[in-house]
Amino acid sequence: MAYSLIDDDGGAVPLTPLTKAEIATWRETAPTRERDWAATTSFKAEAGKTALVPDQNGKLGRVLIGVGENEAPMWAIAGLSETLPEGSYRLDPVSPGADASRVALGWALGTYAFTRYHAKPAGAARLVWPEGADRGLVERLAAGIFLARDLATTPASDMGPEELAEAAQRVAKAEGARCRLVVGDKLLDENYPTIHAVGRASTRAPRLVDIVWGDEGAPKVTLVGKGVCFDTGGLDLKPAASMLNMKKDMAGAAIMLGLGQAIMQAGLNVRLRVLLPCVENSVSGNAMRPRDIIKTRKGLTVEIGNTDAEGRLILCDALADASDEKPEMIIDAATLTGAARVALGPELPALFCNNDALADALIAVGAAEDDPMWRMPLYKPYRRLIDSKIADLNNVSDGPQGGAITAALYLNEFVDPAVPWAHLDVMAWNNRSRPGRPEGAEAQTLRAVYAYIAGRFG
Repeated sequence: MAYSLIDDDGGAVPLTPLTKAEIATWRETAPTRERDWAATTSFKAEAGKTALVPDQNGKLGRVLIGVGENEAPMWAIAGLSETLPEGSYRLDPVSPGADASRVALGWALGTYAFTRYHAKPAGAARLVWPEGADRGLVERLAAGIFLARDLATTPASDMGPEELAEAAQRVAKAEGARCRLVVGDKLLDENYPTIHAVGRASTRAPRLVDIVWGDEGAPKVTLVGKGVCFDTGGLDLKPAASMLNMKKDMAGAAIMLGLGQAIMQAGLNVRLRVLLPCVENSVSGNAMRPRDIIKTRKGLTVEIGNTDAEGRLILCDALADASDEKPEMIIDAATLTGAARVALGPELPALFCNNDALADALIAVGAAEDDPMWRMPLYKPYRRLIDSKIADLNNVSDGPQGGAITAALYLNEFVDPAVPWAHLDVMAWNNRSRPGRPEGAEAQTLRAVYAYIAGRFG
């Protein structure tokens, strides 16, 4: 009974989703008993409202569900597994235009709970698989999203660089992939100097996870995820309020690992590589300092304008490595800048991309999957803002404006212009609970990027 989805047991109670615009039509054809019950209980199909309609024997005969006018069908029933009475339910009907697989996934995501430290009773309601739903797709996406949520919700006391790498190793082993770790000073030996520089101040050694899966002759797709397991800001120390949620600063790595797992489970026709630089940005006597200069894997020198702009430092070595292989595409995800949140808010990730066709495709599939993103410009004239007088570039701009753009332009320096590359600057956290999306860590863009890759290489 994965994710409270079951085969039809013959006794399932019908669920009827209705918008305010649809309820008048429903009244015209509904049985008198159901119509009268809706009127008596003042059910007006308001978003999130339900009406439990009894049958002629007084047992539960139907559930009416209010759906928001602008709500995606997949979220209409998400979360009902926690609120409906114990029993089995079926959609009657599946909403016009709704994709059965997405609807089933919405229900599955509504069953998520983080229970590592605190037990929580599971909901007792079960949904009959909607007709036409792709069970394999639903289960692997739910598994990938749950993995990402679990990893990013776990506090840094139990999710440091070593533990994150171990999680990646477990995924690789389960899916028959090769997984190589480069740990501690070996990062210097193998030319990953910026990953080492960011992570060296912690007692928990930095490391790079390098997963490879698939046929060598298949199109190469490389995923890169920021894995800062906790970010103090380094010597440019964050204030307490800004540090509070920094356990989630490895959410980019969590998302890319969950996505990689789904791709491998689907058996897509790609040669997949997943690069996860895993560090803790700490304070100690050997921490990198403001105005230090570091030579990167690509050979460019970087002046450290701010030690709290560490994510782009660990990503730049991974992106340079990824770019050397000339893959079909590189996609990275990172909780990189507060500036992206100021521009777009917490629920809309920023997309930066050096290839219009890739950007357009990701935007379109994100809208279709209700896993949206918004393209922002790699505005080349702003490149001057990360110039350094004594190095090839600075890791921050010389002013407060355009921070998400200048961060993306920094990363752009390390990607071969001929390689299609998308950078996703994500919040990866729900500040409020919504059906299927509880407050806490969120795998933003995972579903959209999976749908794009599966559609192109499936």
